[in-house]
Amino acid sequence: MNRVIVVGSGIAGLTAALTASADAAVTLITKSTLGMSNTRFAQGGIAGVMFDDDSVDAHVADTLAAGAGLCDEDAVRILCAEGPERIRELVNLGVEFDREGPAFARGREAAHSYPRVLHAGGDATGAVIEAALVERLRSSSVTVLERTFLRDLVLSNGAIAGVELQGADGVVFQLDADAVLLATGGAGQLYPYTTNPLVATGDGAAAALRAGAVMADLEFYQFHPTALVTSGNFLISEAVRGDGAVLRDAAGNRFMPSVHPNAELAPRDVVARGIAATMALQGGRPVELDATALGADFLASRFPGIDAAVRAAGIDWSKEGVPVAPAAHYWMGGIATDRNGRTSIPGLFAIGEVARTGVHGANRLASNSLLEGAVFGHRAAVALRGDLAQPAHFDGAVSLAELSGTSNDEPIESVPEFSREALQHLLWTSAGLHRNAEALTSAFSVLDAWSSLDLPANTEYELENRNLLALGRALAAAALARTESRGAHTRTDFPHLDPAEAHPTLLTDAAPAHSPASSRKVLSPC
Repeated sequence: MNRVIVVGSGIAGLTAALTASADAAVTLITKSTLGMSNTRFAQGGIAGVMFDDDSVDAHVADTLAAGAGLCDEDAVRILCAEGPERIRELVNLGVEFDREGPAFARGREAAHSYPRVLHAGGDATGAVIEAALVERLRSSSVTVLERTFLRDLVLSNGAIAGVELQGADGVVFQLDADAVLLATGGAGQLYPYTTNPLVATGDGAAAALRAGAVMADLEFYQFHPTALVTSGNFLISEAVRGDGAVLRDAAGNRFMPSVHPNAELAPRDVVARGIAATMALQGGRPVELDATALGADFLASRFPGIDAAVRAAGIDWSKEGVPVAPAAHYWMGGIATDRNGRTSIPGLFAIGEVARTGVHGANRLASNSLLEGAVFGHRAAVALRGDLAQPAHFDGAVSLAELSGTSNDEPIESVPEFSREALQHLLWTSAGLHRNAEALTSAFSVLDAWSSLDLPANTEYELENRNLLALGRALAAAALARTESRGAHTRTDFPHLDPAEAHPTLLTDAAPAHSPASSRKVLSPC
């Protein structure tokens, strides 16, 4: 029986752990408690072809259009074709999606041509799914280690041999495994303004980068258009706009109709940039989401969580606009995988937001993230029954230094003191909604200088900082290399899409500069 370690307890990790436990000894690791993940905070819903008047082809077409020419079409078809079965499995596990009579209630979100988004608890879809999966996991054979931090991957002869972990008591220990599935989510904490929880520090992606895994499309970070600016960047779901809310500038005028034919329901990158441009014209003041036409009763019943958060902020959104601005939300890039979650390292799999499967391309279609976690979590678990020594192959990966086009030996006049806040500010201003070569080059130099420091890496917070720094450096390098504007990646010095760049950005840090000797654990051959 294979020994399998799953790291992460969102929909991808929980689905994989439950599926794999049928014929493997599974241990699930989570650095917080079960249930604390980005999945829990997903409001809008899960997209899937669950209605007779919808089609897989239509869902595929919408996903490809949002992905701005960078999707893997075969992976997208897998997502859309296998999604309905995974949703039915969630129902069988006890997920109670909202209904209108005997049929599922359906919502529409931006860039969908059809209202195919299922939701639960009004705007608590992720929390409802998470709770059902956690309950099932608790009664399964899966061993669970909570409050346990992934420090690094352990390799033997270039293949996965286990993981190095750190418990809540600070004790470092190792678990051996035949396969490791990373389901650690994104890295929203790269930015000061994010809809992600504090646990989203890219731990799995950073560990894979240090281990030499091929990464892909790290320049594509999606900024959600509508975060509540008065209350810790609380997410105001796209479903609110799907149900009829509109965006207005400080003078009360709608501005999105002049930006895109689909107005408020344009792809997320378009809406986010439209908001940012409008904010710039009005001195940085936020725009307003106007949901007053929906009425107090509808808002309270359809969006109970958002309703409570908005009212807690002192806003009666049935009578007045909600101040909103873009915030970091979802990483389309990540560890490069094949269509079964395999990475370039034998025995290492990646699923969910930490993975770059190719389904999202340059800009994720709304409500496809939960679907991806369910579909590819299941596929990876099934793939564990095959040859674990067979990795995925990716041609054309280059080193970070080569990708950035900079030299580690180039001096910079002054380097600010490192802190998480300084890192976040640097990335927001240089690698946020808008980028250019000058800002990115300067940022990469600072990130490179910080990487050469002997920063402490003992506490969980310090280890998270190490991970964020490594990923921020890789993101800046990838953003420098893509000399065009596509999807969520906007270069003011290269404002147009370049058809010649319709390919993934592949990078590796197999021999990372400035990394401490302990950053990658390697076992001697047995």
